[in-house]
Amino acid sequence: MGEMKKLVEEGKIKYIGLSEASASTIRRAHAVHPITAVQIEWSLWTRDVEEEVVPTCRELGIGIVAYSPLGRGFFAAGPKLLENIENNDYRKAKNLGHNKILYEKVCAMSEKKGCTPAQLALAWLHHQGDDVCPIPGTTKIENLNQNIGALSVKLTPEEMSELESIGHPESVKGERFSNMVPNFNNSDTPPLSSWKAT
Repeated sequence: MGEMKKLVEEGKIKYIGLSEASASTIRRAHAVHPITAVQIEWSLWTRDVEEEVVPTCRELGIGIVAYSPLGRGFFAAGPKLLENIENNDYRKAKNLGHNKILYEKVCAMSEKKGCTPAQLALAWLHHQGDDVCPIPGTTKIENLNQNIGALSVKLTPEEMSELESIGHPESVKGERFSNMVPNFNNSDTPPLSSWKAT
């Protein structure tokens, strides 16, 4: 962070952001130089960041960039997503039957709202606050337009609660991708005193 701070002071960069950092790492970095944004995986089905990371960002005035807001494509395609992926893809999970039921609940709610399940999932994130910017990935213009349409989906507090109960962390089965990669998920940076010069 000290070196990044120098780059800001030299005018080479304007802002500093972090990705998949723990609350303690965010605090340590922010103490050296203000952090503008933290990129985290956050969706109806990936909500572990709500415990510490999101509150820390809000306390420090840091924007939140939510990647994989569509559950790595599951809210866009549902169980059909798994028909066209390789057998060794981590998304081809044994928990499909259980999670399909949750997806169907989201579909039923989206029908009532007159939107797609993907739009409903994005709207849920948009309603988390003005400091949250979901970044769904897409390769098709029609999907991009559909994602933009999520901005006009309005949710009541009761609808937000219903979605949160559908996507409650204990309801969803299966590992988050980053849990399969050691030291990836909201990781703590080791203290400087533990570093060894090479």
